[in-house]
Amino acid sequence: MVDAKEVSQMFEGSPPRLLPWTRPDGAPCYLSTDDPDSHLSVLADTVEAELLAAAEALLDEAVAPSAVPDTGPQERCRTAALRNALRDVLRIAVSRGDRLPEPCDHGETRLCEGRTCCRACRRQIYL
Repeated sequence: MVDAKEVSQMFEGSPPRLLPWTRPDGAPCYLSTDDPDSHLSVLADTVEAELLAAAEALLDEAVAPSAVPDTGPQERCRTAALRNALRDVLRIAVSRGDRLPEPCDHGETRLCEGRTCCRACRRQIYL
């Protein structure tokens, strides 16, 4: 598997974006663009938001392992581990999104089709 550093060296300009889907063979897909309003950038933003929302809904609906009557200790332990892992991954995703630096130094922001963008260069700012 190719790591992120190797992928970055394949593209010029901004670092490539790991897309929230894979190729048919399961390999990662990357997008190289400086345009946050490109069709694929907007599609990736939408898919990422939907995946996070689906994971949050699944976690909210997940029943505590002890509440499922006909499961053995191994199954309860596996279910608890899966719930905890999903909760942790969601927390990491939100935390990383909160820590992303602004892509420019202009400072002023505005809303661009529901997303926060720089007023001067219109690059998306991931808050």
